[in-house]
Amino acid sequence: MRALQIAATGMSAQQMRVEVVSNNLANMSTTGYNARVAEFADLHYQQLARPGTVNATDGTVLPTGVQLGLGVRPASVSVVLAQGSLSVTGGDLDIAIEGNGFFEVTLPDGRAAFTRDGGLKRTADGLIVTSDGFPVVPDIVIPDDARSISINAQGEVFAYFTDAVEPENLGQLSLAGFSNAKGLEAVGSNLFVETAASGAALVGLPGENGLGTIRQGYLEDSSVDAVREITELIEAQRGYELNAKVITAADQMLASTAQVR
Repeated sequence: MRALQIAATGMSAQQMRVEVVSNNLANMSTTGYNARVAEFADLHYQQLARPGTVNATDGTVLPTGVQLGLGVRPASVSVVLAQGSLSVTGGDLDIAIEGNGFFEVTLPDGRAAFTRDGGLKRTADGLIVTSDGFPVVPDIVIPDDARSISINAQGEVFAYFTDAVEPENLGQLSLAGFSNAKGLEAVGSNLFVETAASGAALVGLPGENGLGTIRQGYLEDSSVDAVREITELIEAQRGYELNAKVITAADQMLASTAQVR
């Protein structure tokens, strides 16, 4: 009775789909979060009669054959790269990327990581870091006596001082792009690391080579569409129930077979 195993794979697939939707809904308020979507593929087929096989009795060719599918498997959980809406915060170190690209940060082990979360902070030494304390690349230090800072669309950081008319240029933020951003590996805390699938980071200045621009005083909201996620949840629940009914039907058929004398 193949239906038992086939329906079991269907239930597992719908369970994973619900878990992905649950994670999306949990991150509805996460800055710069991109929704994920579960994708599936059918399993190997049992070839009872291959298409194109010559019938031994009359020499005819089977046009379709007999192929029995054995279920479904997870193919990927991919990121939906969509621009989230920008919310006004007015913070000097709240910056959003309008367009493509990621901020590069340095992890404690020296590896490079990438994020779209522009809710930046400053350390006691004035170094610009993420909310988790990871330094933003390139290192930019804000002097203690700076009255305020300004960041333009090209990522240039200027500091204003009480005793000076002209601002001081502290440095310029860069952005990183990827040939296949969906191939990045999520490591939590709004961070990604590059993989062989994503390709190496293509670092450049904001507004150049297809990279987005910087908006100071804004943060990028999550791109999760609550209505779409609820619809996905309902579909996954109904799919799970239908596969459970297939298992019940297969069990009843086996029970009827066992009662034959």
